[in-house]
Amino acid sequence: MTGATLWLTGLPSAGKTTIAYELAERLRAEGHRTELLDGDEIREFLSAGLGFARQDRDTNVQRIGFVAELLASHGVLVLVPVIAPYADSRDAVRERHQAAGTAYLEVHVATPVDVCSRRDVKGLYAKQAAGELSGLTGVDDPYEEPESPDLRIESQNQTVQESAAAVYALLTERGLA
Repeated sequence: MTGATLWLTGLPSAGKTTIAYELAERLRAEGHRTELLDGDEIREFLSAGLGFARQDRDTNVQRIGFVAELLASHGVLVLVPVIAPYADSRDAVRERHQAAGTAYLEVHVATPVDVCSRRDVKGLYAKQAAGELSGLTGVDDPYEEPESPDLRIESQNQTVQESAAAVYALLTERGLA
């Protein structure tokens, strides 16, 4: 089986992780070796101690990119729902994959900030609005949208299943599923 990294980037509460879990279930049911590198779990176990300053965010993204490329090079479909707010960090991960001859696809879950704020899965937007949190990506910290992702999903206009199906169709089109 051919491995690949599928990086889902977008604002907090955009739907990245929800889409990734839906897709992972389908891929596993079809017999694909699949791993999901959840950004929150990575922060807890692989990047504990890192903060949210730009350098720490870059380090976190590079660590995740390294693990993803390693798994993908061994035939695993790796789903990475991680904000990764800076284009140059995402580009470096893509370049690492390309240098290794490993497939890398970028999906921008392009949910508007007002929709993410209403979803507020982790309560981050409420904390930011109350002055209890600063540095929230897309609100008072930058998020650099991908200029030319392999796929752009507007999750507010479709169901989770439809979003996951769109990503699955991309994998199929590229011969990866």
